[in-house]
Amino acid sequence: MLLRRTGWPEEGELVMCTVTKVTGSSVFCTLDEYGRSGMIHISEVSPGRIRNLRDFVSEGRVVVCKILKIDRDRGYIDLSLRRVSEIMKRKKTEEMKQEQKAEKIIEIAAKSLKMDVRKLYEAVASKVMEKFGFLYAAFEEVALKKGSLADFGVEKKYADILDESIKLKIKPPEIVIGGTIKLSTYDPNGIEAIRAAMKPSEDTKGVSVKYLGNGQFLLKVTASNYKDAEKILKNIVDFATESVEKHNGKAEFARKEE
Repeated sequence: MLLRRTGWPEEGELVMCTVTKVTGSSVFCTLDEYGRSGMIHISEVSPGRIRNLRDFVSEGRVVVCKILKIDRDRGYIDLSLRRVSEIMKRKKTEEMKQEQKAEKIIEIAAKSLKMDVRKLYEAVASKVMEKFGFLYAAFEEVALKKGSLADFGVEKKYADILDESIKLKIKPPEIVIGGTIKLSTYDPNGIEAIRAAMKPSEDTKGVSVKYLGNGQFLLKVTASNYKDAEKILKNIVDFATESVEKHNGKAEFARKEE
């Protein structure tokens, strides 16, 4: 990766590390983002008794660690593996994947501009990293708000090339929510009443409806954020409920988590 941070990490920070050496009681790592070395004591590798460290880590393996303690005078960084939950690990791993995607965009632009990729990276990173922390976060801001890197001080000749690639490669995140709704009615025209109750959902952008049989439908709402998705789903369920109740019927909605 091109990402290299200056200075020291903070205590409690999550860092991506590459294992460089495993001894009887310690694991030595390189902090990939900082280019510094750290150590995981055997007691911080995994809860419980450990007979052989190599059952848990090996040289060359990439792991997510938590910074426990930093001694700047001696240059020591104490790390923990066991204090990183699965959720924390997934979040950090996803951050790194996103950063690699941003760096790939830099590489493509550098080829187009016929310049050294490291030089272009530094020209962009020097303008956006302090505010955003990650290159991808700045690129996402440009993509979602349809702005330009030039707004953050990046030279226009670089921004113009990068903006085009960013908006092509980075799409708005998709939130998917939904559930099942069962409609029933004793109205003589019950089938038509149910169809009418579900008609708006079929015509709403970002909504998919699948008939499961016996008056039951599977609803899925896709939007760029939870607030909009929840509003759309509520409107659909409320309309269907009110509509079928006017025809001596009822609606039962059950949320389904994706």
